[in-house]
Amino acid sequence: MPSRRIAPLAGLALGLLLDPAFAEENTVELDTISVTTDAYESATGPVKGYRATRSASATKTDTALRDIPQSISVIPATVLEDLGSTNVERALEFAGGVSKQNNFGGLTLYEYSVRGFTTSEFYQDGFSANRGYPSTPDAANIERIEVLKGPAASLYGRGDPGGTVNIVTKKPQPDAFATVQTSAGSWDRYRTALDVNTPLDSEGNVLSRVNLAVEDNHSFRDHVQSKRVFVAPSFSWQLDPDTHLLVESEFVRHRSTFDRGIVDAPGVSRSTFLGEPNDGDIRNHNNRLQATLEHHLNDAWKLRLASHYKQGSLWGDASENRALNADGHTLNRRYRERSMGWHDSITQLELRGLFDIGSWQHELLIGTEYEDYRKKERVTAIAGSPYAIDIYNPVYGQPKPNGLRSGTDFFEQTKSHALNLQDQIIFTDRLRGMLGARFEHFDQSIEDFTGAPKSHQRHDAFTQRAGLLYQLTPQVGVFANASTSFKPNSGLDANSKAFKPEEGVGYEVGIKTELFDDRLSATLAAFHIEKENVLTLDPATNLNRAMGKARSQGFDLQLTGQVTEAVRVIGAFAYIDAEVTKGDTTLPAGSRILGVAKRSGSLLGVYEFQDGALRGSDLGAAFTYVGDRSGEAGKSFELPAYHTVDLLAHYKATENVTVGLNLNNLFDEKYYERSYSSYWINPGEPRNLTVSLTLNL
Repeated sequence: MPSRRIAPLAGLALGLLLDPAFAEENTVELDTISVTTDAYESATGPVKGYRATRSASATKTDTALRDIPQSISVIPATVLEDLGSTNVERALEFAGGVSKQNNFGGLTLYEYSVRGFTTSEFYQDGFSANRGYPSTPDAANIERIEVLKGPAASLYGRGDPGGTVNIVTKKPQPDAFATVQTSAGSWDRYRTALDVNTPLDSEGNVLSRVNLAVEDNHSFRDHVQSKRVFVAPSFSWQLDPDTHLLVESEFVRHRSTFDRGIVDAPGVSRSTFLGEPNDGDIRNHNNRLQATLEHHLNDAWKLRLASHYKQGSLWGDASENRALNADGHTLNRRYRERSMGWHDSITQLELRGLFDIGSWQHELLIGTEYEDYRKKERVTAIAGSPYAIDIYNPVYGQPKPNGLRSGTDFFEQTKSHALNLQDQIIFTDRLRGMLGARFEHFDQSIEDFTGAPKSHQRHDAFTQRAGLLYQLTPQVGVFANASTSFKPNSGLDANSKAFKPEEGVGYEVGIKTELFDDRLSATLAAFHIEKENVLTLDPATNLNRAMGKARSQGFDLQLTGQVTEAVRVIGAFAYIDAEVTKGDTTLPAGSRILGVAKRSGSLLGVYEFQDGALRGSDLGAAFTYVGDRSGEAGKSFELPAYHTVDLLAHYKATENVTVGLNLNNLFDEKYYERSYSSYWINPGEPRNLTVSLTLNL
């Protein structure tokens, strides 16, 4: 198995760590940190500008990014604010090596890929947040988005080896404030968001915060629209000097048109809707409740108990694209009814501590986790009379099919128990290391109500991680790491059997630098990742199947911070060579992995006026490039490369009033941002404008 291949590298790393030549005679003294509201950045708090200096996603401890032997991209909420966007995928364009994949008809952040491998997993404050079909995370409650590159199963458990996205939500703050932002954009898009933070006692021990957003959006796509109401109340309570309680919640009510996009045919308008307007909307309701209790046992040891509960449901009907007929202008369609419900319960208990062994300093994390995930899913396809539509002259209102009903109807339950260990070690003032391991037991059962026998599988997974970082100079550090991944595959194959779990292994080497008096940070990393038992969609049956083995290798570059006091930048570039290494006749070896560009890059730069009447106002531009990509697994169909240019400006009328203007896709580039097949292609937005008003109350 791939996980066994880490043993030689881990052994080499341990051998290096234990070599006396790497140790210094004197005990290493940690730098003293002076904690002030102006100078100190918390790993879960707001980021000034674009450059974050600390993260908890890579280690589950508050650690300086420069000290972590792994590549991590942090995209602060400021980036989305400058871009005038509420789209998480827009922020991920600046992480480097993250590609857009299936978005489930526009309903959710369903899939994306990191370093060539597609995943449906993302995390929220360290908890798995994408079980089932939750609605896309709302920017109103996002403090920062962090992408940990490479496998992270030794810390988070089941996952994909390309990387892990963790969304850090906004937390109650000590000072009272209120912000309201309203915006209007092309195609009748409207949004209002409110952020109210209030201390509830004079000592500041009890704090509350409420984030709210309401959207009513139409689209450049004909007959496509969405509505959303989002509310996220949270409060924190300092029970005593050593004990802190944080309670967070989210309630989302989302409805939108199910839209599979257009087909691969010459002259098709990017606005053409190929479903049926009278199908109605797909509704997606989600509720989340999360509580975290932290207690300092003493100055060195801390105990953390956290629990997460998420419940959701999705239902509605839709007419969906199928294959284009031989005449080149009529498209077959199918009518499907969906009814899905899920809930996910996760509990974590962690002990963190600092101690010394000789001259080596250790930060130890011992954690346990229990999860119980359940999903009931029914998708019914209805056959009947011809249900085709002309892609050049669509006529809507056809009678719905009323023939044979077929599809999926099953109940899935996955329980997991895990124990993970992590040790961050300071060997000398220049050499740091990290070791991690996780043992996890999975119990997965699937009951198929269409008549297939019940499927039941159990797995024990042992995943590992090892890394070293050597500080060449105060501004330059080099690092290397190796890690493994494991993930049980959900669902059933064409024979109603459960899939074998996916396993992966990844290797990474890189360099981290601090430039311009530590105002600008850059990370350059090379990687090699392998994965087996990878699932892909078989267009012939519209069911997933395991395609064998795949490999991804390349490098990525991340740049973020201040070039000068007035100029802030964030950018990324990635080269990814991802392909199938063991396949079959449908998906042969050598096939490119779906949706992954070999080359992609982005750059956002903003100039903020420092003096005069425009002090606090800014001007900026964003550039995005995505190379050509495979548009359908195992096929010759490809999406062409594209680039877009966006402009932005914010005028600070007074200390409390800011007017924003965002002009996106300045040159009206015609491009396709994702596809799943030649008849599921999502075109990108034409040139569009958004105006916003922000009031600090």
